[in-house]
Amino acid sequence: MDPKGKTTADMNRYQWKLFVVVGFGWASDNLWPIVTSLIFTPVNNEFKPDQPALLALSMNIGLLAGAVFWGFGCDIFGRKVAFNLTLGTTAVFGMAAAGAPNFLAVRFFAALWSFGVGGNLPVDSAIFLEFLPRSHQYLLTVLSLYWAISQFVATLIAWPLLGGFTCQEKAECSRGGNMGWRYLMLTVGGLTMVMFLVRFVFFSIHESPKYLMGKGDDEKAVAIVHEVARRNGKMTSLTLAHLRGCEPEGYVHRSGAASAAQRRLERVRLSRVRALFKTKKMARSTGLMMLIWGLVGLAYPLYNSFLPYIQATKGADFGDGSTYLTYRNSVIIAVLGLPGALLGGILVDIKCLGRKGTLSLATLFTGAFLYGSTTALDSSALLGWNCAFNFTSNIMYAVLYGFTPELFPTPERGTGNAITGSCNRIFGIMAPVVAMFANLQTAVPVYVSGALFIAAGILVVLLPFESRGRAAL
Repeated sequence: MDPKGKTTADMNRYQWKLFVVVGFGWASDNLWPIVTSLIFTPVNNEFKPDQPALLALSMNIGLLAGAVFWGFGCDIFGRKVAFNLTLGTTAVFGMAAAGAPNFLAVRFFAALWSFGVGGNLPVDSAIFLEFLPRSHQYLLTVLSLYWAISQFVATLIAWPLLGGFTCQEKAECSRGGNMGWRYLMLTVGGLTMVMFLVRFVFFSIHESPKYLMGKGDDEKAVAIVHEVARRNGKMTSLTLAHLRGCEPEGYVHRSGAASAAQRRLERVRLSRVRALFKTKKMARSTGLMMLIWGLVGLAYPLYNSFLPYIQATKGADFGDGSTYLTYRNSVIIAVLGLPGALLGGILVDIKCLGRKGTLSLATLFTGAFLYGSTTALDSSALLGWNCAFNFTSNIMYAVLYGFTPELFPTPERGTGNAITGSCNRIFGIMAPVVAMFANLQTAVPVYVSGALFIAAGILVVLLPFESRGRAAL
């Protein structure tokens, strides 16, 4: 804020530091699901469970529970608490999994670390936007770069650990000869703990002033605005009287957790949901986006969660399925995702493509490349198809995360995002269920996943709105 108390359009030191630590949440959101997929093969080889897909099911249940608990909880017990505990919870249970004695214990810890992971995006996006100048809200989309980088980091760490300390495919497997996945859990858990400590010890996150104002604690909200201004080397003339002057006549302050919960329930009312379906075009747009998010939520984990396993079993069939080669290929695939995330942000502003064209083509190509992978006759060909898949799928996700909020009216944007996000998580739970009834050593999961991506790409074309070059509703 400037000396007159007006908000400036510039990002300042506090906001840029917040951008960095919020990125940890985006990174964790992809880092741990990738880790779950990376350990799928060695865990399966060591414990030989009847239903290996239950590991992915446990992860997805934890993600859904975490999104619901932390998403609603941060409006009750505050953003600051949730902002720190999501990463802390993930780190502790992730490292604890390294000592799991059986498959049931691995699933138990997977659900718990995913419970922490599930809260990262709803909590971090809320606190970031509440400190972010309106002129820089596009940075919420830029954060998706952390998502792509985390995949590269996870696979880079896994390459030497899983490649050098993991049982070979179709060989006898004991705990002593299969320590790589346990080393990976300790390493990634330790990395997440470092991110937690940076947030908790070195950054000193402030509670969101908007949250405090909604809680009725105007005095603390004003104090935090002054402190943030001080840390940015600026001044503000905001006073308690300014806030009180904005209150409607007859307003009564309500404080405490019970009141916060009551206000939360007041905001989650059916009128906000109905507003997303009030016209034929809005109903069509909302319904299609729910279905698109659902199909992608089923298709992506159905293939990506089992990708290392598919690579290893296919490689074994090709005669070159060593664990080292499997995880080396995972690193190469992850690298190809980085330019995809950046390219998505460029293509959406090209007139002949826009959001719809870019999203539809990227989704269709993602499905097509999956079908292409079934034609691979050696590991090099399979690697090429998987690189193409990861490149286009990262374009797809970059556009989907940015396009979706633009389709909802501002007053109902949070509700719309919550509905589509829930569809994504719920369908994600279905992915391992589908895998349990399919033979993972055949191409069936790949065919199903490819068909779902192609169906989602066709549905994008049917969306009634194109937001390129237009202000959000």
